[in-house]
Amino acid sequence: MAGAQDALTPCTPQGCLRLLKTVIDDFHGKDATVIGCSNIVGKPMAELLLQQGCSVTSVHHLSHDIEGKVRAADIIVAAAASPHLVKANWVKPGAVVIDVGINRLRDLGNGKSGIVGDVNFDAVSKIASAITPVPGGVGPLTISYLLVNTVRAFAHQIGGNELQL
Repeated sequence: MAGAQDALTPCTPQGCLRLLKTVIDDFHGKDATVIGCSNIVGKPMAELLLQQGCSVTSVHHLSHDIEGKVRAADIIVAAAASPHLVKANWVKPGAVVIDVGINRLRDLGNGKSGIVGDVNFDAVSKIASAITPVPGGVGPLTISYLLVNTVRAFAHQIGGNELQL
């Protein structure tokens, strides 16, 4: 997204796209569904997928038939802040699933608290061709792109050319 308006693309969507590029060679014609429409993840993620040639559907808590829209997707990016929202029966076999959700649960069923994503990882991992875990999936790349954006912003501030990192 950076370029035309000298804006920096938010870090998490950049990390998600980098992850997707490790398992998808050609995005053209792929159907993608982005769950969540925040300005920091959902909207920029949808734009990045459009730029790659995907057909993109954005859904949120007020959308009708979220399950059906997710089921039609080759690529699913879940950023809804809703623990275990995406169930196995929502996912088309072979879909690529990026889970951006960070949800703290007080009881994981074993008396312990912990962090879970927006996707039911155990069930969906049996259906998806690739899936990110929570924690440990998108987070490290978000941090990496924070550093990239810092360098890009500095280069722009001192009048340097756009850095290709």
